[in-house]
Amino acid sequence: MVPSVLPAPALLVTLTGALEFCGAIGLLLPPVTTVAAYCLIALLVALFPANVYAARSGIGVAGRRPMPLAWRAVLQLFWITSLWYVAVEG
Repeated sequence: MVPSVLPAPALLVTLTGALEFCGAIGLLLPPVTTVAAYCLIALLVALFPANVYAARSGIGVAGRRPMPLAWRAVLQLFWITSLWYVAVEG
């Protein structure tokens, strides 16, 4: 999913996965829930161009066909809205 213009694709995928994991843990810790939610929103927004690239390039994951861009956008909006709710209500 990483565009070829970016260096070290495996490292970038690992790094973003680690950030997602840390954000998920942060959502479970009340003192940092709000900050974690906002950070995950920022991460989703930052990673959306990679999703666009993957959808347009037909890049699948684990042998599965890629999700159409329209569905990816809807799913991203769902997660951002859910995280926004957690941040505001947290």
